[in-house]
Amino acid sequence: MIFEGKSLCVTLLDDGIAEIVFDATGSVNKFDQQTLEELAEVTALLKDKSGVKGALVRSAKGVFIVGADITEFGRIFALPEDELLQWTHVTSKKFDAFEDLPFPTIAAINGFALGGGCEMTLACDMRIADTSAAIGLPEVKLGLIPGFGGTVRLPRVIGADNAMEWMTTGKERKAAQALAEGAIDAVVAPEALRESALAMLHDAIAGKIDWQARRALKLSPLTLPKNEMMMSFATAKGMVAAKAGKHYPAPHAVVDTLEKAATLDRDGALKVENAAFAKLAKTDAATAQIGIFMADQMVKGKGKKTAKGATKKFEHAAVLGAGIMGGGISYQAALKGTRVVMKDIAQPALQLGLDTAAGILGKGMKRGKVDAKKMANTLNNIVPTLEYSAIKDAEIVIEAVVENEKIKGSVLKEVEGAVAADAIICSNTSTISISRLAENLSNPERFCGMHFFNPVHKMPLVEIIRGEKTSDETIANVVAMALKMGKTPIVVNDCPGFLVNRVLFPYFAGFSQLILDGADFVAVDKVMEKQFGWPMGPAYLLDVVGIDTADHASDVMAQGFPERMQKIDNDPVTLMYKANRLGQKNGLGFFEYSMDKKGRPVKTPADAAYEMIAAHSAPKKDFDAEEIMARLMVPMANEMIRCLEEDIIGSPEEADMSLLYGLGFPPFRGGVFRYVDTMGLANFVALADKYAHLGAIYQVTEKTRQMAAEGQSFFKA
Repeated sequence: MIFEGKSLCVTLLDDGIAEIVFDATGSVNKFDQQTLEELAEVTALLKDKSGVKGALVRSAKGVFIVGADITEFGRIFALPEDELLQWTHVTSKKFDAFEDLPFPTIAAINGFALGGGCEMTLACDMRIADTSAAIGLPEVKLGLIPGFGGTVRLPRVIGADNAMEWMTTGKERKAAQALAEGAIDAVVAPEALRESALAMLHDAIAGKIDWQARRALKLSPLTLPKNEMMMSFATAKGMVAAKAGKHYPAPHAVVDTLEKAATLDRDGALKVENAAFAKLAKTDAATAQIGIFMADQMVKGKGKKTAKGATKKFEHAAVLGAGIMGGGISYQAALKGTRVVMKDIAQPALQLGLDTAAGILGKGMKRGKVDAKKMANTLNNIVPTLEYSAIKDAEIVIEAVVENEKIKGSVLKEVEGAVAADAIICSNTSTISISRLAENLSNPERFCGMHFFNPVHKMPLVEIIRGEKTSDETIANVVAMALKMGKTPIVVNDCPGFLVNRVLFPYFAGFSQLILDGADFVAVDKVMEKQFGWPMGPAYLLDVVGIDTADHASDVMAQGFPERMQKIDNDPVTLMYKANRLGQKNGLGFFEYSMDKKGRPVKTPADAAYEMIAAHSAPKKDFDAEEIMARLMVPMANEMIRCLEEDIIGSPEEADMSLLYGLGFPPFRGGVFRYVDTMGLANFVALADKYAHLGAIYQVTEKTRQMAAEGQSFFKA
């Protein structure tokens, strides 16, 4: 061995091949400062060492290199932009130095080669992957572009169009697709990877592969005719504008960077990349998206740690209440290998539940994501029944009947008598107190909330609600079940509305008051979608949730928080409900729903809704976008801050991920706490004070005011 570090080692084989093996402490390889420094040391060593004929780069782990160490980004990105630019330049030159070694190099890729890992392979002259490999440059998902030469090398290896598609979407490629697009040279079985890589390297040393020509392409400007180049970049700009919009600067920066660097050699192109990377790293979008990544890792890690206390394998489950929600829950559990008894009191409901599951699978088959075997296995795992006796073997029962406390309480009492003494019982309630529901049970310690979001198969979040008497063992088991179902569980403490709905209804209340003050609900939706970034504006979201559901939930919230959430006089939501305008479920709400000639759903602002609102609201008035956003978001943020102060949620990270995964909070804003921190706590308090006269939902807590006065924030750099 000629080099042994903490992250990589180098052995000089008898035939003059330097075998560079990445094997960092921990489960994966990643580019942290230590690894980058060792790469530079190895490069300098090999450059000056006689007898080296070629270099093989591989991993000793089940993955190649997963990317840069994002935990170091906060400190580095906090540097002034000129210092950050210098760091970026110096770091990327380490990859240039490796690329310039005076002999051929090859990367043997197994598992993930993402971000900096992919860029390491691109710095090699040749690339070979095994069938497990997945390769890509996902930096846009963090609000960034590749920063170790990826924007320079990839387009010169696979062409500008392919490279822009890779980098603007951030999607990884499996080995076969990467081979087809020219990113790698061969795909082999995992057991043949090292020997195949050595054979290819020997061919290059012997002159059978022109590695110098391959390298020369990466050092030169792009070889595209001028007109073709102009057309290519113009098309890419249009596609990025349509897909990414104005809130995500990174995909736009990819195209701009490639366009500016297209006629430059490697050194010139790298300077363009360095500048773009350093600029993006200082944006709010990058801070938010990196924050999301970190919060997601934290939430998933906490879930896995909690699930270690589980005592059940969840081979048998039961869902009470079929219909759309029960069918969705049954489908998700069955898909992941749990046998599910789906129980209801009516055959039509059971059929609706089965049809829901079959419909999801059918759409998956049309898209090529589900095959016949998967569909059959999933449906065979769902056993419909009208009898309680069928649930006796269930390790967990998820109640999903109508959102009525008396009915749920009665059902839960019956369930407890029908299952084993150690079976776990959950309620999929969205608002009703878990501690109150637990009063119906003889053993409340084995009961908690398990709140899914609709549509179940698409929404990642499951709120796990701890009641006053819920045991830690129950929480561990339910978290484990949620993970088995492929969901992201977040544990919250019991209160009306729990977390997501509790903070959503002040947002809806802000919307209702704004409409009564003369705002146009279509204009409000447009601002909240196009400018704030929500997937749906509040009026559309209310229609999707169901006007009846929203009105009922607002009653629950008013009872739970009478000092802040009393129902508004002539609330447009209540007016709609009384007029039997229930939203999408009956085609009538703020909007009216129909199908066009091609069978596509169409929503149209409802004249009847305007007339109904006008009878109780101020004259129509235009509000500027900033006021619309403030009047809706300040109440949501205030309520989320209260949830943190009251220990309903354990951390700002979990709170932000709850809204991201449960409501589709705009990722470029990072979540409510990141949104407030980005604004600055003092600025947020001033904004809330501006509207404090509108009611208690706009009034900040004393702790928030104190934090603002002391210059604190919710997230530390």
